[in-house]
Amino acid sequence: MIIILCIFFAIIQANSISEIRSHTLRFRPNQNIVKELQQYIEINQIKAASISTCVGSLLKCSIRFANQPEFTEINGHFEIVSLVGTISVYGQHIHISLSDTEGKMIGGHLPFYDNECIIYTTAEIVLLEHIDTIYARKLDPTYGYYELYII
Repeated sequence: MIIILCIFFAIIQANSISEIRSHTLRFRPNQNIVKELQQYIEINQIKAASISTCVGSLLKCSIRFANQPEFTEINGHFEIVSLVGTISVYGQHIHISLSDTEGKMIGGHLPFYDNECIIYTTAEIVLLEHIDTIYARKLDPTYGYYELYII
């Protein structure tokens, strides 16, 4: 137990710790969850946030599946089971999990630009803004993606 606590505190000391401000949002039918979230981040100049939770439903969305170069558009009625990621005015990395009308799951990377991710009934999102922290993106040559860079 003591070893686990020591590791926990070592991890905390090695990473960014900041005050958190909560933002609770509700988007409505036929709104584009991606564009609405992006607009909220830009209007409020949020420099570092994580998506704490999201519930709701979608009619369509584009998702990039694991290790695939292209996005796939899906259409139908989907429950949002999970929406997680880091987001700021400097970029984002978001994953979504959806279930269809038979309860089958699908998920992957949510593209943030040029994505028609249309809400069916609602999207209720809680963002946690990390005050005095900046989430930037930096090119990681390992795979060629812009990855999280904490300032």
